[in-house]
Amino acid sequence: MNGIDLEAVRLLLNRLGVRPEQLLDEPAPAAMPNIRDYVERVTKAVPAGTSRVYEPYWNRIVNEWGDRPLNEPTPLEIKQLAELTKANAIVRRNSRGGRSAAEHLIAATRCLYQHAVADRLMSETDNPARRVSKPRRLASTRRALPENRLREISEVAGATGNDPELDLVLLRFHTETAARRGGALALRRCDLDPDQCLVRLFEKGDTLRWQPVSPSMMEHLLQLGDERGAVGTNQLLRYRNGDPITRRRYDYLWQRLGKHLPWVATQQVSTHWIRHTTLTWVERNFGYAVAREFAGHVGKSDAGTTTTYVRATIEEVATALAALTNEPHPLALSGASPALGN
Repeated sequence: MNGIDLEAVRLLLNRLGVRPEQLLDEPAPAAMPNIRDYVERVTKAVPAGTSRVYEPYWNRIVNEWGDRPLNEPTPLEIKQLAELTKANAIVRRNSRGGRSAAEHLIAATRCLYQHAVADRLMSETDNPARRVSKPRRLASTRRALPENRLREISEVAGATGNDPELDLVLLRFHTETAARRGGALALRRCDLDPDQCLVRLFEKGDTLRWQPVSPSMMEHLLQLGDERGAVGTNQLLRYRNGDPITRRRYDYLWQRLGKHLPWVATQQVSTHWIRHTTLTWVERNFGYAVAREFAGHVGKSDAGTTTTYVRATIEEVATALAALTNEPHPLALSGASPALGN
């Protein structure tokens, strides 16, 4: 390199703000792990809920490509694996052609490669998963249940099974709070505020909210916890022998209801239908902002920036609950309309 070329290089480096010695200090690129090892690392880094959903699909990825370098699979191969997953999906009564399985496979792959980009194992443009589209999600078949159907469910739950007291508390809890299953299962004795009739809910996405419940619901929760040994930070909802319930209790409950109420089995009614029912009632009678707060929705993607300015208060949520249950609530606004729609 002659003097003129060297001076031109120095001028370019100076304009870029780069010192010559920095060019000598660049670390060597990280070795590319194989897919099996990297899946194991990502599994330890994500929340438990994410791991539970994606683990079956990560296992499928490992079975197919475990020993290959992480950067080797192509978008076409990911698409082919998604289609294979769709074709081999377990056929259930509520199956929709394996679309959900394909969607979860692609989502699990995206999660894997997003971590690889964050670890600087590849650039975003080299990420193969971002170039694979998810199947278009079909509209949900869940809907709000009419009052007579809710009554049927409660009557059968209270007259059958090995622990009707527990099942009635579960159904009423979800009706009053519109909580997801995870929120009920995470409920602890220390999450109850009897003075203000509030429960602290931990739900998906690591969200936390205080949700009003009726005084009688709070009484049932306290009594159930005291009788079944729930104290402090222990899970509140338990069997008679003191063991905490799991998601299997919900499976057992709805399978039992389906045997006595054929329409429950035919339409695949689940706890999430209760959430739909309560939130629909709240929206019809108290408006969208209150229903959104009642549901615990915090993102802007569902309704845009306007929701930042029209967010409902906990007092408004308590007012809606008081009307829903026809019970007074300590946080409800005075002069609220009684029992709308009941």
